Amino acid sequence: MNTIFYQALIHAFKDSNGDGVGDIPGLISKLDYLQWLGVDCVWVPPFYASPMRDDGYDIADYYAINPAYGTMEDVEQLIAELHSRGMKIMTDLALNHTSVDHPWFQASRQDPQGPYGDFYVWGDDPQRYPEIRVIFTDTEDSNWAFDETRGQYYFHRFYSHQPDLNYDNPAVQEEILSVVRFWLSKGVDVLRLDAVPYLFERDGQGGESLPETFAFIRRIRALVDAEFPGAKLLAEANQPADKTTKYFDAGMHMCFNFPLMPKLYEALATSSATPVYEVMDELGDIPVGAWANFLRNHDELTLEMVTPAERQLMYETYLPDQQSKAHTGIARRLMPLMGGDRRKVELLFALLLALPGQPFIYYGDEIGMEDLPELPDRYAVRTPMLWEDGPGHGFSDAPSPHLPFASGHSVAAQQEDPTSLLNTVRGLITQRRQHPDLATASYEAVEAGVDEVLAFQRGGLLCLFNFSEETIDLGPVELGPFGYAWVPVES
Repeated sequence: MNTIFYQALIHAFKDSNGDGVGDIPGLISKLDYLQWLGVDCVWVPPFYASPMRDDGYDIADYYAINPAYGTMEDVEQLIAELHSRGMKIMTDLALNHTSVDHPWFQASRQDPQGPYGDFYVWGDDPQRYPEIRVIFTDTEDSNWAFDETRGQYYFHRFYSHQPDLNYDNPAVQEEILSVVRFWLSKGVDVLRLDAVPYLFERDGQGGESLPETFAFIRRIRALVDAEFPGAKLLAEANQPADKTTKYFDAGMHMCFNFPLMPKLYEALATSSATPVYEVMDELGDIPVGAWANFLRNHDELTLEMVTPAERQLMYETYLPDQQSKAHTGIARRLMPLMGGDRRKVELLFALLLALPGQPFIYYGDEIGMEDLPELPDRYAVRTPMLWEDGPGHGFSDAPSPHLPFASGHSVAAQQEDPTSLLNTVRGLITQRRQHPDLATASYEAVEAGVDEVLAFQRGGLLCLFNFSEETIDLGPVELGPFGYAWVPVES
């Protein structure tokens, strides 16, 4: 599998009707650009009906489309247009929780004895499950919220407006399987299982990566194998390496490489390749295409699973002020994280495309878009795409789009410049296609003899990356500051 994934936020990608909000027809109008860039699969985050308190991850109806984005017919057209180009589509299934506005939750709170009374995790003790950590520590001080109508507390791993579904109820499991079946039957090629580690809770054991969770994943995989054998499942499981790899055993085709991602930033912060060597050893012998590698995405640069010392190093290196902090992470895009240093950005893109796994590109990072730290929460990294120069930036004709524009050089300007970051990224994607070993060959660490340099072999290519400000001379290869090289080796 040699797939370049591209994450496009609908609301921020292209507005087709002038209301200031990106929509599905707008995304369809930009598929030619994505094909030109070299994208194989477009990741479209939730487009379901939602009150949009969490950018669509608070789902009010799994079977309906957010009217601001379009209609079910628009989604069907998007899928058809992608498939006609030989491209695929991935979307999210937020299966841990729903919105408080979902009819299931409203029925559950109003009629505890009714058919939906046990669809969520209710209780009288807000101190239950003390082992379960609060994830959004800057907005929530408990995993429990009190509901006046029902007179009980409900459990939530994320925001209090997102109650957790009760997977101990067989009816909940059947409903989620029906949702999986519905969207795969529409032609969705890949389902990203959002927040998948947190499906079950157990006294004294916590609520992450429990055996019951893996058992339910196996049920989803069995459905996919039996009814949609070409479809794939991707786990969003922000867990330590030893736990993340268990999701492959449970049936996931791919897992986001959360263990690797912060180590790339640590390597740049310390000018040392050691963090990357070490985490690659921890990841073990996983099939080459199974890891979903990423540099940035629609959330903060998450630092939940690093050590306190590593987190402090990241803050000191990449957090200019508290305005850019989101939860325990950093809400910044790739170019600002690199202090505007294009050499570092190109180094990271070259790494993304050379390491074993499937590369994921976040919209706008290919043109070095900036962010807007003054926006709340994660909206700093979710601003509209810069298609052109001038008012509206080719995103919208509305006098005031739903979010302000961040700065950066537009797609149009960079397409005309052969030396631009956009054309450099496109060239790297092209080179990856010209070297199938980067998609299929195993990873073999190579000792470079210099702490600043990461070296590994992928079949007939030796891949070299310099994490320092200094020029490194390795004999036949000289790497400039933050330089990289893919060097053919004799077989």
